[in-house]
Amino acid sequence: MASTAARVFGSHCRALMVAAKSSVASTAASATARTPARPKAVMKPQPVSPALSRFIGAPEASRTDAVKKVWDYIKSQNLQNPNNKKEIHCDEKLKTIFEGKDKVGFTEIAKLLSKHFQKAA
Repeated sequence: MASTAARVFGSHCRALMVAAKSSVASTAASATARTPARPKAVMKPQPVSPALSRFIGAPEASRTDAVKKVWDYIKSQNLQNPNNKKEIHCDEKLKTIFEGKDKVGFTEIAKLLSKHFQKAA
């Protein structure tokens, strides 16, 4: 294969490959240098409602942490419908943060939790 490439491209093949590698590496390095190390909005801790604060045990949390804690609770209490894993049966503790609903779909969880986070000014 190398001899075929040498016949087609001559001796320039190796130089072109080396140049391509270094330009890709320098582009990737400059892109990471420009990107600030700030947390994204969903990962930034924010004040939460009193109901969610009682549920998670903290006055503020990131959206991702709140969802993780809710899922940990759901799994530890075995609240997922065994026949339909997309459905969550709410106990009294979950009803306090899920608008008193008896059942919620797993796709609703993030939407219902978003009401407990204060809007950024």
